[in-house]
Amino acid sequence: MMDEKVSRKTFRIRLEEMASILREEIISGKRAVDEFLPSELDLTRQFHLSNKSVRKALDMLVEEGLIEKIPKVGNRVTAVADENKTLVRFGYHPSTNYETALAEMISEFHGLYPHIQVQPVEIPSQNFHNSIKEYLDADLLDVFSMNDRSFMEFVDNETYNLLEPYELNPSLYPFLSEPFMHQGELLVQPFSYSPVILCYNREHFAEINVSEPYSGWTWTDLLAHAKELAIENERFGFYFHLLSQNRWPIFLFQSGIAFERNQHGHYEIDEAKLMESLETCRDIIYMPNVFPTMLSASEADAEELFLNGKVSMIMTSYFGLNKIKGASFSYDIAPLPYLKESKTMLVIIGLAISRKSKVKEAARKVVEFLQSPQAQLIMRKHTLSIPVDKNAAEWKGEESITRPSRYNIYREIVPTFKRLSELKLDSVQLSHVLRQAKLYWSKLQDVKVTSTNIVTGLNTDQAE
Repeated sequence: MMDEKVSRKTFRIRLEEMASILREEIISGKRAVDEFLPSELDLTRQFHLSNKSVRKALDMLVEEGLIEKIPKVGNRVTAVADENKTLVRFGYHPSTNYETALAEMISEFHGLYPHIQVQPVEIPSQNFHNSIKEYLDADLLDVFSMNDRSFMEFVDNETYNLLEPYELNPSLYPFLSEPFMHQGELLVQPFSYSPVILCYNREHFAEINVSEPYSGWTWTDLLAHAKELAIENERFGFYFHLLSQNRWPIFLFQSGIAFERNQHGHYEIDEAKLMESLETCRDIIYMPNVFPTMLSASEADAEELFLNGKVSMIMTSYFGLNKIKGASFSYDIAPLPYLKESKTMLVIIGLAISRKSKVKEAARKVVEFLQSPQAQLIMRKHTLSIPVDKNAAEWKGEESITRPSRYNIYREIVPTFKRLSELKLDSVQLSHVLRQAKLYWSKLQDVKVTSTNIVTGLNTDQAE
């Protein structure tokens, strides 16, 4: 009886996955209007479903107005917009859909507001500020997603006037809205968020019979366990993409270092704290057979290595967990180890409206819906990301995906959250600090030279 229940649940998950994938392909434009979907037989093979289940998934798309069934011919993608509808162009990152179930939300929105058509537009992740500015200057977007780090660039480049102000949402935690405030105005509405966390393979820990990570771990503890977990020619003990702006600054926060100007307007740095943060990074990346230095090419490497069993622990986020939710092994999460202080980075995805948009009211409807309990619950049920709506985030019901047993630790570690802006450096200054840190990590200069160069650059035009 239990096997039968599990089997029904598995087929329901596959059915929803099929509908979700086809929905995203249609809404994003990957499947053109009037294009026919693969045959029902091909779909049964692709998604490992019965004919009956495939037809149920297709019926869902018919009800949503995304496809039409043509007897004895097939299933054709229908026009997603017409002259009687208000078109809202929505810019999103490629990862946003699987991180937030965006396609499902947009489909739900279309059912509630049939007179508004949301057209997803894929926007680049690289050179984000300049790319988006070009889109907005040309009036090619009405709404778009951006994170708190990207918002800093808009402020630093004084292009924040391209963004339409919002009213504060009182139902949200203040720490989610504050990073998107400038000169007393809220310019981006929070959509989803995540602290940076530790994720680990429970089976690897069981193999060597050692206790799993907990909140009292220091980086020394992590490195000791990583050394035990590593197996030459098989797996590494620990990995993260050091150069990510959501990773390397964590060590600065944990050291307690402050980038503040003195009474003369000059930066001064506590060299001991700087040394501790940079040395910890260097100790990690130079541990033989423990950290795969040569693979540190992108943020996506960590989850891929972890999913393939090539590394036992990774530094990741709740967004990143969506890449490994189908893991065939048992895994869990824990707070990051600490140096002097227990701190971690907070990453927030928000939604901005173009001030030049000619359909601002419709754009606001889209944003309001995506922030609503109804839409946020879709995110909670179908992803491992954290909704900004408290009730949705804390929803308890039958799960359709496997979650880490310690999924809710984000609630316990809120006091450890730090935002990149709290370093009190702009994006250019941060790049300067990273350039000097890289020289130190590469063993091309010592801490004294690194510290001097950082201070000199911050106090002169060298960081510009």
